[in-house]
Amino acid sequence: MPAFDDLMAHQRETEALGQVADRLGWDQETVMPRGAAPQRAEEMAAMEGVLHARRTDPRIGDWLDVAKAPDAVGDAALRLIRESYTRNNKVPARLAAELARVTSLSQGEWAKARADEDVAAFLPRLNEVVALRREEAAALATDGDLYDALLNDYEPGANGAEIGAMFDAMRPRLVDLRARVLAAEPAPKVQGTFAKAAQLALSEKVARAFGYNFDTGRIDLAVHPFSSGSGRDVRITTRVAEDDPFNCLYSTIHEVGHACYEQNIDQSYLLTPLSRGVSMGVHESQSRIYENQMGRSEAFTGWFYGQMRDAFGDIGVQSERDFYRAVNRAEAGYIRTEADEVNYNLHIMLRFDLERALIAGDLAVDDLEAAWNDRFAADFGIVVDKPSNGVLQDVHWPVGLMGYFPTYALGNVFAGCLNAAMRAAVPDVDAGLARGDATAATTWLRDAVQTHGGLRTPVETISHATGAAPGPEPLLSYLEAKFSDLYKL
Repeated sequence: MPAFDDLMAHQRETEALGQVADRLGWDQETVMPRGAAPQRAEEMAAMEGVLHARRTDPRIGDWLDVAKAPDAVGDAALRLIRESYTRNNKVPARLAAELARVTSLSQGEWAKARADEDVAAFLPRLNEVVALRREEAAALATDGDLYDALLNDYEPGANGAEIGAMFDAMRPRLVDLRARVLAAEPAPKVQGTFAKAAQLALSEKVARAFGYNFDTGRIDLAVHPFSSGSGRDVRITTRVAEDDPFNCLYSTIHEVGHACYEQNIDQSYLLTPLSRGVSMGVHESQSRIYENQMGRSEAFTGWFYGQMRDAFGDIGVQSERDFYRAVNRAEAGYIRTEADEVNYNLHIMLRFDLERALIAGDLAVDDLEAAWNDRFAADFGIVVDKPSNGVLQDVHWPVGLMGYFPTYALGNVFAGCLNAAMRAAVPDVDAGLARGDATAATTWLRDAVQTHGGLRTPVETISHATGAAPGPEPLLSYLEAKFSDLYKL
């Protein structure tokens, strides 16, 4: 027990410092003055150096050799600490610090290149990021597959070959459904000008409706919406376009799903390895089920329609049914974060294939824009008109998140499984959503998934919640039923 207690005390301080590093990242993407970027890069590198030293402290190995956990929770903590210790000892401190420095600089440079529609200006930095991540993957890989080494940072236990096979199995049904939907009569659109202040006021209202706790959270603006933090400080961001209120409102609901996962983890796990979501796929299952199966349901949009009319007056649609169709309008578009449920996974599959090729060395960074544009035209039937609608639209590659993208589609698969299980267990979910009250749904998700944090592996987490191994069938069946109804297929 003394070894276990000493190890957990060390880990608690490391987790606290990790929270400080996260806050630096939140600040950089929300309120940091642009001129501070070079200094922030040095600060992030210094913090990463401190964290890397703590995560590779030789005493951790000594403690792990003799530590005895008092219970199953302690066993899970030891498992996660051992995995982290093994991983971090494979990555040189110099490389960890350099990655933190370069990706901090890269984020700001990407934002400028995106605003300027200038891919060429950003390519030298992106080349540097990819080279560093390939070096890190080479240090981590145990079986020679560089991409799998990076993927496991975000989805422990997953591998690219299995995900690729799942995507290949899903693609024909998604492509067929999309073709039938796009050939049908288009759904209506909301119309008008939607004031920023009113959008933000309504976004706070829907955040509360889905259970976001503002005592331990806040909403700010960012170029790319995200959620940050865990435990008792969990922040989200959104963005506003005055001609597109759904950009703000559904980004908010999406990030609330992430944030509620973190806020609802058992407080006894605070500042331990169990105190965060177990994987990005499971995390994404929460944001996607909040946004889509709940937030875009006919029950919730019936209530939401009244809220929109109260906030903005005439919005160009005249019935709850038309509003439901407008919220779920399917069309071939450029932007992943704005994609409907039918097209979304196809956006992910494109990115998955391209980043696997980048890490494998089969695709040069200098050829990435052309490869993106060719693949997008083939997959979506439209030509990319500008870089911000193409290869520069996402922040992930600029900040080094190679291996992250497939977890979005995996999260959709998990969400499909959870939605089926939740509706079987809680038949009155829609009755609450129709009143703008998501409590029945969020309580089930809290108890089935969120409170457990990192206690189980990702697949075990979903299997424990649903009673079955996860697979794509519930998601595909849900999409086919929903969009067949919406478009009278």
